[in-house]
Amino acid sequence: MPREPWLHVWGSKDSLWTRTILDSLAAAGMKLRSLDANGAAGQGILCFSNAGDQLCQFLREVSRNGDERVLAVATSDAIAEDWQAWELLRAGASDVLVWSEKPDLPEQIKARFERWRAVDAIISSSSVRDRLVGVSPVWRSALRQIVEVARFTAASVLLIGESGTGKELVARLVHELDPRASKNEFVILDCTTVVPELSGSEFFGHERGAFTGAVTAREGAFAQADGGTLFLDEVGELPPTLQAQLLRVVQEGTYKRVGSNTWHQTKFRLVGATNKDLLQGIEAGEFRRDLYYRIASWVFRMPSLRERREDILPLARHFLPASRPGMAPLDFDVPVRQYLAHRPYPGNVRDLQQLILRIGSRHCGPGPITLGDIPVDERPADGPGQHDWRGAEFDQAIRNAVALGAGLKEISQAAAETAIRIAVHEEDGNLKLAAHRLHVTDRALQMRRASRWQHKA
Repeated sequence: MPREPWLHVWGSKDSLWTRTILDSLAAAGMKLRSLDANGAAGQGILCFSNAGDQLCQFLREVSRNGDERVLAVATSDAIAEDWQAWELLRAGASDVLVWSEKPDLPEQIKARFERWRAVDAIISSSSVRDRLVGVSPVWRSALRQIVEVARFTAASVLLIGESGTGKELVARLVHELDPRASKNEFVILDCTTVVPELSGSEFFGHERGAFTGAVTAREGAFAQADGGTLFLDEVGELPPTLQAQLLRVVQEGTYKRVGSNTWHQTKFRLVGATNKDLLQGIEAGEFRRDLYYRIASWVFRMPSLRERREDILPLARHFLPASRPGMAPLDFDVPVRQYLAHRPYPGNVRDLQQLILRIGSRHCGPGPITLGDIPVDERPADGPGQHDWRGAEFDQAIRNAVALGAGLKEISQAAAETAIRIAVHEEDGNLKLAAHRLHVTDRALQMRRASRWQHKA
């Protein structure tokens, strides 16, 4: 069972205001708790009467940079400018509200937590967790957005991202979470394999005798997807003529089979996927602007595997049993874990999956997967060495900080705080394990974290 949200009041000595908030939320049926002193926060409400850099930093910590749901609630005069609310969202707030005398405000707060809990419950369910594997914040953030749109709307969805990032799996999730009670089939149409001469039949279907070889009538994708979901994989590859025909069907919900004068009705949820930049395609005259805005009510970018490196080992462990069906489960030896964590994956998750299948099939006997199980053509040519974590992404982050005027002390402090936050998160709040990973004593880590919490009201 999820814990009840916490409530914390920042920078205010107004006990009457605090009591009013608590009483109002209690009357709305919300049970609240105090914020844990060690920062293992979970979902919560952060009330404040003044906004500033310290509040944003506090918000980054308790929300784990947006990974935990935190609702920021301001007094009526706490947010003087709109940009302050945007800063709170960038710091990790899931939403920003201003406390007022409006009687429905507690119900608004309650509704938000109910929605967030429903979304997170779906993400935590075995049906999602066992297929869309990942624990990284960027992956969880993407899933949260997709799940909310899939469950609580019937809107079209466009999935963009590199090949191998799991777009079809996510499209199937959108279909499965569709709230329609009479939901029908999930129909896939790969736009890269559509033959121009037969495209009308693929989409619209045809009547018997409509063309040479049409010995029987056939239903097309529009009919098969009626009441369900039509997934257009690589939708950016559609030729202009088919784009116009698809637009007409999406707008009007009617079509004719090839060789027929009879109009048929169809209604489906449209999910598209592409590794192309369709907005650039619009500017180049390769993709219709009006079709884009019909298929892209919601656009979600699927993160590449290099953006979610924390997920490499969980995904590898997920794929390993498929290479050894019916055999005892195994894990990876430490050098193999290091190899997997640092290897590039130009083909993203699909690339990793194929690698694990090859490695697992070579292993024999009990014991963990070892370096010898890695195929010869997959072994690094330059030897093990020491992996340098200070790569291009690290350089770019520091470059951005310097460009924005951050000093050496500020950059060092931010880097240390980020490392602590990540280590504590990955060890599920266990400070002893986090301290071990950071090569500091338990007490040193506790004192550093405690100093960040001394400004609590």
